[in-house]
Amino acid sequence: MPTLILLGLGIFALLLVFGLLARYLRLWLQSYASSAGIGLFDLVAMSFKKVNPTVIVRSKIMAVQAGLGDSSGVTRQALEAHYLAGGRVPLVVQALIAANKAKIKELDFKLATAIDLAGRNVREAVQTSVYPKVIDCPGKNSGRESLDAVAKNGIQLKVRARVTVRTNLNQLIGGATEETIIARVGEGIVSAIGSAERHSDVLENPDMISKTVLARRLDSNTAFEIVSIDIADIDVGGNIGARLQADQAEADTRVARANAEGRRAMAVAKEQEMIAGIEESRAALVDSEAEVPKAIADALANGGLGIVDYYKLRNLQADTDMRRTIANGGTQGAIAAAQ
Repeated sequence: MPTLILLGLGIFALLLVFGLLARYLRLWLQSYASSAGIGLFDLVAMSFKKVNPTVIVRSKIMAVQAGLGDSSGVTRQALEAHYLAGGRVPLVVQALIAANKAKIKELDFKLATAIDLAGRNVREAVQTSVYPKVIDCPGKNSGRESLDAVAKNGIQLKVRARVTVRTNLNQLIGGATEETIIARVGEGIVSAIGSAERHSDVLENPDMISKTVLARRLDSNTAFEIVSIDIADIDVGGNIGARLQADQAEADTRVARANAEGRRAMAVAKEQEMIAGIEESRAALVDSEAEVPKAIADALANGGLGIVDYYKLRNLQADTDMRRTIANGGTQGAIAAAQ
């Protein structure tokens, strides 16, 4: 019975060894042949730590073959730690190799892993640092074909620019992206054109825009360093100044018209008030005239007015009526009044 137990344990051990060799032997041989320094037990330990041995071994082999040893920080433990942190190990190693070949000293393993964990493509950043990148301004996704600016003489200019940038690896973490570069360059171009006295000055010397914008250090606190700003195209738009003056004149005309209409309405209201006052005065006059016959009758009854005086008053009234009729109706009215 003990013999069977020992035999079973031996078979299990052989199967275990065979399984380990079948899974890790190829990776171990690759590591051994390339002097990567990753042992068989290290590969087994990676599986227990939920680390993909294939990724670590191949990344380590790439680093060793490119001359990046443990002295550069690319150790097995560092690669495993970056893998467990959710980083892209092969991408980091490829970026370090590219930086080493390009003699970019500021990029080390620690900075590369930090950039990778920050969500940036560290390999693309190194490539852009070696080979500058061209950014269109305005951006292709902005929906605009040009940057519109107005010179001091009111003429509109439509500008398209190309910004050449390279990655600033030291500011890649926390630095602003391409959208910020595009926005700042666009603002600088609009400001430079707006400072020009005449649009013809800008057309004669387009480089004045580039010099003015570059002098403002628009790449500060960004992940890029501006190499150059080139004006790709510049066209003349409309006369914005004249259009604004015409709109202002139209607005002033409308305001003056509204004020005149208000004054006319006030004059009409005043006229109606005066007409109403005249009618009130006329009504008062009629009331007063109605009291005259009563006063004459009282005067005759009291002896204060004689019959001769009464006829003189009647003649005076008739003469007054005749004069009023002549003034209003002419000669025919006077003859009619006399009859």
